[in-house]
Order: sequence, then C-alpha cells, then structure tokens
Amino acid sequence: MKRRGSGILLHITSLPSSFGIGDIGPQAYCFADFLSKTRQSFWQILPIHPASLLQENSSYSSPSAFAGNPLLISPEAMIKEGFLSRSDLKSIPSFPQSRVDYRRVTKYKKTLFNTAYQNFKSRREGSWDFEHFCQENGDWLDDYALFTSLKDSLRETTWGEWPMEIRDRRARKIEHLKGEFRDRIEMEKFLQHLFFKQWVSLKTYCNWKGIQIIGDVPIYVNYESADVWTHPEIFKLDAKKRLLSVAGIPPDYFSSTGQLWGNPLYRWDVLKERDYSWWVKRIAHHLRLFDIVRLDHFKGFLDYWEVPARERTAVNGKWMDGPREDFFNALLRHFPYLPFIAEDLGVITPEVNALRDCFGFPGMRVLQFAFGNDPLADAYKPINYVKNCVAYTGTHDNDTLIGWLYGGRGHSTRSPKEIRMEKRNALRYLGSAKRNRKTIHWEFIRLLMMSAANLVILPMQDLLGLGEEARMNRPAVAGGNWEWRFIPKQLSPSARKRLTEMTEIYGRG
Repeated sequence: MKRRGSGILLHITSLPSSFGIGDIGPQAYCFADFLSKTRQSFWQILPIHPASLLQENSSYSSPSAFAGNPLLISPEAMIKEGFLSRSDLKSIPSFPQSRVDYRRVTKYKKTLFNTAYQNFKSRREGSWDFEHFCQENGDWLDDYALFTSLKDSLRETTWGEWPMEIRDRRARKIEHLKGEFRDRIEMEKFLQHLFFKQWVSLKTYCNWKGIQIIGDVPIYVNYESADVWTHPEIFKLDAKKRLLSVAGIPPDYFSSTGQLWGNPLYRWDVLKERDYSWWVKRIAHHLRLFDIVRLDHFKGFLDYWEVPARERTAVNGKWMDGPREDFFNALLRHFPYLPFIAEDLGVITPEVNALRDCFGFPGMRVLQFAFGNDPLADAYKPINYVKNCVAYTGTHDNDTLIGWLYGGRGHSTRSPKEIRMEKRNALRYLGSAKRNRKTIHWEFIRLLMMSAANLVILPMQDLLGLGEEARMNRPAVAGGNWEWRFIPKQLSPSARKRLTEMTEIYGRG
C-alpha cells in the first residue's frame, strides 16, 4: 500500500456462475486474469463469512467471525476433488443472471453438499488433510459446527432461549450434544474444509499473478453467532445472556434516525484483561486469508455508539470509549506489522484521524462525499488526497456513480435541493463542457487515477458505468441488498483497454 496501484471492488457473490451465485470457482480465476491483464494490483471483496436469510443475507451480520460462507464453495471444484460427479450437475435450476436469489440458491446447494458429504464419508480413510484442517482450526471450528447443528435442530428459538444447560454450555451437556449431532457436526467441518481449501488455492493464484486480496473484517458479530454463545463474557449481556445494549450509529447521511445494527457490544475491559486474545486470533485468521484487511467502522475502536437494547431506533444512544491505542499496541505485540485500511467514514473527529495516523493506517476517501455542504467534503476532493489513503468512487454502501449522478435521492437524508446542488458541484469539478452520460464515469475515474492517493479502488459497477439498479447495499433499508451480479458481456473490450491505459498513464501498473 506504500506504492501507487489500483484495483477493483467486487464481492465473490457478484461473480458470474451457473449456480445462482458467484463462487470460488472458474469465474473467480477468470476475474483474477482480467485484473492481471489490465495491470491491476488489488482485488477488494466484502466479508466472506456465512450469511443468513434471517439477517437479510448480509455477511456483516454473520453467525461466525471465523467461518467461511459455504454458498461460495464451487461445484466445479468439488468435481475436481472427487466429491461430486458431472451427472450431479445435470439438473441446475434456471437462476437469474443479474441477481442472487438466496433462498433458491441455498436450497439447491444444500442438495449438492449432502451428496458431496456422503461421497466424502464413503472414502473417509486417509483424509489426512481434513483431519489436519480440523486440528489446526479447532479453537473456533468445533464450537461453530456444534452451534450450527443446534440452530438447525432448535430453529424456532434464539440461543439465549435454549435450555439453560445448553445456553450456558455446561460441560457434560456439551459433550453429550457432540455425540448426538456427530454426523451433522462433521458435515459442517467438511464444508469449512472445502471452503478454505478452495479459498487458499484462489489466493495463491492471485498472488502468483501479482494481485493482493483486500479482505473485510466487520467490527461486530451477530448475537446469533457461535462467537457470542461461546464467549458471552466478552460481550455486554446480562446474567441470562440477553442483550443489554446494541451497536449502531447516530443519524447520518443515510438515515435521519441513525442505523440500529443490533449487534452485541464488546466488554473492552474484559478483552483488555485477556490481552485481546479473541481479537488476536481473529486478526491472525484473517491475515492468513487476505493480504490486506479493511477494518470496518474504524471509529468504533476510538468510541462507539451504544443504544439500549429496548430501543427501536439508534437516536437515543450515547458515545462510549473504545480501546483506542491500547488495542493496536496489543496487536503489534503479536504481529510484525498491521496491513490495515481504516474505514474512517461517517462522523469522523480529529481524534479518529489521530488514532489512524498514529499507526500509519491509510484511510478512505470517497468521491461521492466530496460535493455536498458537509464541512468535511473538501477532504474527499481528489485535489486534497494525501498519498497514504485509498480512494474510491463509492463503496458497497453507496449508490453507483451513475445512479448517484442521475438517479433519485439514493436513500439518503439529503433534500432534493441538496441533491441538485451536489450534482451541480460534481459536474463543475469535472470542468468539462461536453458530458456524455455513457462515458462520464470514466471522467470521474480519471480524477482518482491521477490523484496523489497511493491506492485507487473502483467498484465494478462504476467501472461498467451501471445505474442504481446495480447498487449492492442500501443502509437502513431492508430487503433487496447484496444481490447484484455482473454479466460477462457487460465488460467490453473497450472498457478493458481504457482501464489498462489509465492504469499505465498514471503510474499504477
């Protein structure tokens, strides 16, 4: 991150495939080839943790801070590994190309996983790599596999409402459950083994091509997670393991009532007493998976918005002190350096900047935030970028560049007058008399590419010049998120050529 470079933001689920959702299969390798041929150095993705239909399919609200999403397992790779035959893929449902239908995909892939697991069991002897994986990851894998098995069995209730001896993880009962659900637990471990084996293969290929993968670590975990069930003492819960308070952010650009995320908050004092051991394991795990880690909601390490669990919006919260420098100093005692990108967007204060700069983390600069009345807008203008930052046209939470420029309000708190002013300011900043709507996204991309920022990341939707229909996520809006997928024919030869030329011209190759 200390040299000039550029890359693309595209989540794995958004890749093309025949199975209704992008995966770690042939198209992922094709995308890596595309990045290499266009002289890109980085591929940024969203969290790869399991997503739940009950949590709107968001990997930022996962049942595990360590596990991989089984839906990203490649059926083609399972054929190569001998767990499926080609005949198993003869009856693929007709899935939409441009969206993920998570319910149908989940139902279909579960049938493939059942078949693969039965084939695995039939040749179980000699599966040393599976046994090695289970031993190496046992400190999180055993609990996750049991938790997932129990959730399937006790699906009508949250874990906080489970029978007391299960809720409180009484040792004798836990050992009994491990025997009762032995087959189901082993299947979960098998799927995790497949996921990480395929992931390591893809990462190795990307690195060989000169591409670094930027992963994403959400600051919080879901209450309905193996992590909270296994380590309740590090979260703000009462004696009955119920939520005392939850995470969120106050009213902002996206919502006049704030965002009530609902995640349990950390007991940072308890974590400190333990030298942040749970976080150390989490970071070590992700640094094996990724070359660089984007720390989601970086401000939360300085101070965080705490909302009483009974509240229906995030308005009536209060700021609480986070672990601050002590946390990152603790990490540095375990790692020689911290290849982090600080997601420093939102309500940012000089103290947040000071914490980020203290450890030399690059922050984020989002072009779409540069043209409003916000007093911080100037910092997002390309002319003011510093070298040690990562510049984006937009993030997964923003509308696409074209949707933002020509669409409606984009689910923000801005008034129509503010929106018109913002768009006018953006077009004036370009300084171009002639503006072709089909190519104007390239003018904005050029602004970033020629800036001082060491790293430029372009969402795939903005590279393709797509409208608001291609938006990935609408914060504080339920339903329809995380579904967008790109279609190969959208990536034209001219777009490939133009990206390559800009990368070379502005010294990012």
